[in-house]
Amino acid sequence: MNWTPYYTGTGSATEQLRRLPPPPPWHAPTGRADPAQALSPASTYRADPELVDAVNAALHLRRPLLLTGPAGSGKSSVIEQIATELGLGSVLRWHITSRSTLADALYRYDALGRIHAYNLRAIGRPAASQHGRALRRASRPVREDLGDFVQLGPLGTALLPGPLPRALLIDEIDKSDLDLPSDLLDVLERGRYEIPELARHSRSHVTVRTTDPGVRHDIKDGLVECSEFPVIILTSNGERDFPAPFLRRCVRFRMPALTAKALTGIVEAHLEKVEEDTTQDLVNAFVDRLNRGENLAVDQLLSAVHLLRGARVQDDEQRKRLQELLFQGLGRG
Repeated sequence: MNWTPYYTGTGSATEQLRRLPPPPPWHAPTGRADPAQALSPASTYRADPELVDAVNAALHLRRPLLLTGPAGSGKSSVIEQIATELGLGSVLRWHITSRSTLADALYRYDALGRIHAYNLRAIGRPAASQHGRALRRASRPVREDLGDFVQLGPLGTALLPGPLPRALLIDEIDKSDLDLPSDLLDVLERGRYEIPELARHSRSHVTVRTTDPGVRHDIKDGLVECSEFPVIILTSNGERDFPAPFLRRCVRFRMPALTAKALTGIVEAHLEKVEEDTTQDLVNAFVDRLNRGENLAVDQLLSAVHLLRGARVQDDEQRKRLQELLFQGLGRG
């Protein structure tokens, strides 16, 4: 298949577009017509033997696994493989920013939403009549379900009791506020936390929403306590140091350097047919840039191979321009 320039940059209408080319198999929408053709990180990631040992050590010790390495080195794919191989269900994800807090990861209480719902229900009460009974009915407080306004976050959902542990990805922990790793220590050690709004409620059992779409869970006396410690992967790009008490409670592993052999295996796992002549050139160029200290992600190599493999782009100068476009470093530029 040759390169097709759908966009010409002239602003002149050409023949009506019928359909764009299919996306790369690893970037297909989850709702595509044939889900069997979609590729998941669990099926395409290739774990290093030392990484396999680190994962099993964390599983045996019930400790979080802290993975350090550059962006695109496959850190977040590890949790997908663990969840798939162990049958732990869907992965819970907590993407860290400088504004992330432990409280938000445990649960969110929508106080304003509760007040708004109360006012709406109060407006809909029957108007007071001349009869004393109607007046008493109108003066009674409007009841609402508190659980509708409490939603557990990814960490809070991971700590719910269940027959199997949940898999949780805490992504880019090094982007967090300085205090967040220390704040995590007590929750990760004890496997429990309290929701004060539920603990103070008149009812001992309240059903709340979870991070899982459409799934609710009953909370007793406002206390959440896991029966199995969750399987936790924390990722870091190595941009900061962590306090010793936090590191002591983690199994730590630095992702190995990407080699031409490893990258070729990753490409072959994602693409059914690989033309060795063009693919190997792209892999070698990618590794050369990594060795020169450029910050690149594996996804960039996959995109380049998908677009430039074979004879899709006939013009050599255009091939070079596209390769440079797709191999741009991820640092500040």
